[in-house]
Amino acid sequence: MRALITNDDGIGSPGLLALARGAVAHGWTVVVAAPSEEASGTSAGLSAAGDDGRIAVERRELPDLPGVPAHAVAAHPGLIALAAAQGAFGDPPDVVLSGVNRGANVGRAVLHSGTVGAALTASLNGARALAVSLDVGLEPGPNPHWDTAVAVAATLFDRLAALPAGTVLNLNVPDRAEVGTPRQTGLAEFGTVRSHIENGDDGAISLTAVTVEGELPPDSDARLLSEGHPTLTALRSVTEDPDVRIL
Repeated sequence: MRALITNDDGIGSPGLLALARGAVAHGWTVVVAAPSEEASGTSAGLSAAGDDGRIAVERRELPDLPGVPAHAVAAHPGLIALAAAQGAFGDPPDVVLSGVNRGANVGRAVLHSGTVGAALTASLNGARALAVSLDVGLEPGPNPHWDTAVAVAATLFDRLAALPAGTVLNLNVPDRAEVGTPRQTGLAEFGTVRSHIENGDDGAISLTAVTVEGELPPDSDARLLSEGHPTLTALRSVTEDPDVRIL
């Protein structure tokens, strides 16, 4: 299997490196292409730096990944996934692994995640995709357990490869040294952390993250993750809704 490794935290993210090393150890042919700068919250956006339509791409050598092609791309992860599908970094990937994201991606707000956006874009272009996130919380510790997230993800690699093209899986892993096996579940309406808009006195607005108060829905991804379980959710990309009749 040919695997593209990308993310929205940027080419220098330790989670990206850990995931790439995990894919290499699994025996897959790996290429890394990730944003040259942080691109969190960009969903499946196709924005890129450069006014003339050209996208800067810089070759990199990544630690402990000798011989693995790596590219720092001045673009959002959705555009990177699209470019990879069209042969920008070699043959189109069979599998796209996006992450490991620094922070959970649970609930319906995964719509806004660049990590998930890359996976969804990959699926629309014929690849199987797995988004991987580590639940470090709003106040992460000094040593996130990237290897734990990769170990859990690796147990899914062969199953992902056997699923139909276009499949998207979203995996969230607690930030612990040891965790159990993933539990497949649905999306909560909101996760444990929610975006909050504040109006400033000068007319500007600011975006902050706040912890959601109250009981999380039972058996939802947010609830199970908060209880210390890795969660796995199969996502469906954009499609028509046959249940809505207008005309």
